[in-house]
Amino acid sequence: MKAPGNQHFSKARLAILLSGRGSNMVALVQAVQGGVLQELAEVAVVFSNKPDAPGLETAAALGCATASLGSQGRKRQEFDADVVEVLNRYRPDYIVLAGYMRILSPTFIRAFAGRILNIHPADTHQHQGLHAYEWAFDNQLPETKITVHLVDEGLDTGPVLAQQPVDLRGAATLQEVERRGLAVEHQLYAATLAGLIQGKLTVPDAALAAPDSPTTPEAGLAAGN
Repeated sequence: MKAPGNQHFSKARLAILLSGRGSNMVALVQAVQGGVLQELAEVAVVFSNKPDAPGLETAAALGCATASLGSQGRKRQEFDADVVEVLNRYRPDYIVLAGYMRILSPTFIRAFAGRILNIHPADTHQHQGLHAYEWAFDNQLPETKITVHLVDEGLDTGPVLAQQPVDLRGAATLQEVERRGLAVEHQLYAATLAGLIQGKLTVPDAALAAPDSPTTPEAGLAAGN
C-alpha cells in the first residue's frame, strides 16, 4: 500500500471486529462507501466472536463480507490463534475494533502488531476498561475525551493516535452522555483511520514490533460500539 496519488496505491483493507450491534462499524462502512475513507480503504471483512451478533446482519445488508467464530467456552489463546487464521484469509492491513468485547491475548496482538486500532470513550490516561460513559456520568464530568489508540499488550495503554473532547455539560442522563459520545466516536474513528492511511499520523516504531515477552498474560480489551 502506497500513499494516495501514487499510481500504485491500493486501498487499505480493513477487518472490523464487533461483538454487538456495531454502530461504529456502520459509521466506518459508510465512510468507506461515501465518506472520508472512500478513496482510501475497503472493508475486507466484518468479524464477530458471537455468530448471532446483530452487527453481522447489518454488515451483510451493507454489502460487507462477514465471518464469525464462537468464543464461548474457548481458551483465550487457542481461540485467538483461530481468529488470526480466519482474519489472515482476508489479508487485512488494519484490524479495527468496534465494540469487540474480548480481552486480546498476546497471540492476537503480536500477529497484527502496530495494526490494531481501538476506540475508547474516555481519555485512556484517566480511565481504562469498560463502563467509561458510566464513569463520566457518575463523576458528573463536564467533559470527556474520545480516544483512538493502537492496541498493545496492556489494557488501553497503546499509543494514542487521536483524541476529541465531548461536552457533557447539561447531560442529565447516561443515555444523553452516550448519545453525545457516540456522535463523536463515529466521526473521529473514520477520520483517524484516514489520517493513518494517508501517512498524516505516525505509528511509533516500538508499536510495530512484537515484544519478546508479554507485559501481561492477557490484555487489550476493546471498547467502542
